Amino acid sequence: MTSTTTTRPRRTADGDQLRLLHVHAHPDDESSKGAAVTAKYVDEGVRVMVATCTGGERGSILNPAMDRPDIINHLAEVRRREMDRARAILGIEQTWLGFVDSGLPEGDPLPPLPDGCFALQDPEQAAGELVRVIRQFRPQVLTTYDELGGYPHPDHIQTNRISLIAVEQAADPTKWPEHGEPWQVSKVYYQHTFNRQRTIALHEAMLDRGFESPYAERLANWDDSNRVPDSRITTAVECADYFSVRDRALLAHGTQVDPNGAWFHVPLEVQREVWPTEEFELVIDQTGSETPEEDLFAGIAVQA
Repeated sequence: MTSTTTTRPRRTADGDQLRLLHVHAHPDDESSKGAAVTAKYVDEGVRVMVATCTGGERGSILNPAMDRPDIINHLAEVRRREMDRARAILGIEQTWLGFVDSGLPEGDPLPPLPDGCFALQDPEQAAGELVRVIRQFRPQVLTTYDELGGYPHPDHIQTNRISLIAVEQAADPTKWPEHGEPWQVSKVYYQHTFNRQRTIALHEAMLDRGFESPYAERLANWDDSNRVPDSRITTAVECADYFSVRDRALLAHGTQVDPNGAWFHVPLEVQREVWPTEEFELVIDQTGSETPEEDLFAGIAVQA
């Protein structure tokens, strides 16, 4: 569980509760990208929902201890249970959009994507499921991935596509009338958790303290063609007090995270000192908020 709310919940000027919707491709993405910010807002009384596009059915097992036949043969079910645990740790609501994981194609040339998978869906039609969630949950703020997916996984790129389409369609009364009354999302952000500035800062901090850095190989092989520039970051939310919640949520995804792996090599005290924020890019704004920002709800929230 997250810690007990320590501040008076913030609301909009008309008294509406603040609501944040994260759109993610797979179970575990909600815990590896922006999870400390999620925990912070939950602690402040914000309703946070995660819309998970796929079940992660074609994901790899990245924890050697979980690479067993009983896990491999029931991966979708296992990953749902992992999501249940992470949801409880973060204190969020969560819904499945019901698409099928596309897998990460490898090889040269890349093999075709599997028939019926998420990445092959017509984005205009696939967005309808997310329109339903937006109209029911009515978030003021939505986060998703950038146009390159954060990294070039086909499901992440498709998540970006359907998110932007759904935000537009959700506000249009002529689109998907069966999914409820129109709703205008006030702000849309791209997540930039794994930005180069952060990686360099943590890498150098580890070396300065005499530790081995888990980021040396990543930085040596950093490919700017697969990532948007750090200069696009507009918003850095301080959330260091919630890094431990983030890590517990991440560990709940046992098939995807090796507890002895690089994720946890940088001590929390070093992370809190060197890089206490998580980063986002404001891409749609109906509020007139000025950037740079320190709050996803800047221009929306008032103190109760």
